[in-house]
Amino acid sequence: MLREPLLDVAALRADTPGAESVIHFNNAGCGLLARPVLDAMVEHLRLEAAIGGYEASAARSGAVRGFYQAVAELIHCGPENIAFAGSATHAYARALSAIPFEAGDVVLTTRNDFVSNQIAFLALRKRFGVEIVHAPDRPDGAGVDVDAMASLMRTRRPRLVAATHVPTNSGLVQPVADIGRHCRELDLLYLVDACQSAGQRDLDVAEIGCDLLTATCRKFLRGPRGSGFLYVSDRVLREGYEPLSIDMHGARWTGPEAYEPVASAARFEEWEFPYATLLGCAEAVRYATGVGVAAAGRRAAELAGALRTGLADVPGVRVLDRGADRAALVTFAIDGWAAAEFKAALDARRINSALSYREFAVLDFGDKDVDWCLRLSPHYYNTESEVESVVEAVRELSAA
Repeated sequence: MLREPLLDVAALRADTPGAESVIHFNNAGCGLLARPVLDAMVEHLRLEAAIGGYEASAARSGAVRGFYQAVAELIHCGPENIAFAGSATHAYARALSAIPFEAGDVVLTTRNDFVSNQIAFLALRKRFGVEIVHAPDRPDGAGVDVDAMASLMRTRRPRLVAATHVPTNSGLVQPVADIGRHCRELDLLYLVDACQSAGQRDLDVAEIGCDLLTATCRKFLRGPRGSGFLYVSDRVLREGYEPLSIDMHGARWTGPEAYEPVASAARFEEWEFPYATLLGCAEAVRYATGVGVAAAGRRAAELAGALRTGLADVPGVRVLDRGADRAALVTFAIDGWAAAEFKAALDARRINSALSYREFAVLDFGDKDVDWCLRLSPHYYNTESEVESVVEAVRELSAA
């Protein structure tokens, strides 16, 4: 039984045009835009059409600065520590490019880090000769073994420690703050991927203890696609880290043979911005803050828990999520169906979902012995009746 919701779900759904037409359980892919986000973006595009793109951004310079303030309040840092990015992957790549890797350097990560991050580490190995070390999971498979990871920190002295807070392929929540405490004790550079946790988990970069943090705005923050952000700590800025590619926005050309990076995280940005997207992100972050991330995340997790319980009773379904603390991502395998056909059957019932394949999570799916799974990810504006409808749809398909 779900707890009594703390949120005015009817009002939140009225603010969400897409909620009228679909059961949107793909918030881990892309959340439905709230009306104020849509309005902010359309308003700016109309302004660009009316007076010109440069002129529109100048006229809205205060609102543009508001993006940095809104994100800073979301993750508890200063606005000078925030850089806008075209996606979480873009932010992650910019962060990695600032680290002067050399042959023999160690990247210490987990078995559940996001697929694009794992590929990036392999690319670093190919180019620079770094060594990739995966900390083992706990014996029960419920996330990384923090003690074992700390031991590897002490013995291997990694150039970078990296962890994904909520892996995209399951409901697992990794203990990023516990990892961070060991990184601080050993003075190790620490990068956290918060792509799936931003908007459904309270994030405090000081509590996490990270030097760098990346996130998207399109998922549980319900912002537009093509947007994300990068947190850069005071330490990283002070020690002079800068991205491999830096332009006139991130640096000043101070002489024929010299340039000076700007003092803030803007050194990780580029001159050209999709300003309508940025303003939509600012509105999305403010909307999430207004709803209350803790309350929103609690309700989303409760809906996901009810969904897991219902699916576990469906013959032929195996729920794959592990860990005592689970986020609002529900993954399951189902007998007798091919991946694309099963998703298409849910699409036909106007249920939005996502597929994950073994190539997205080679280590995790190898442990679970699955080649694909379906991922369902409710959010706070979804309803208990939608959970019931989805479970019933899966039950019908399982019996087909």
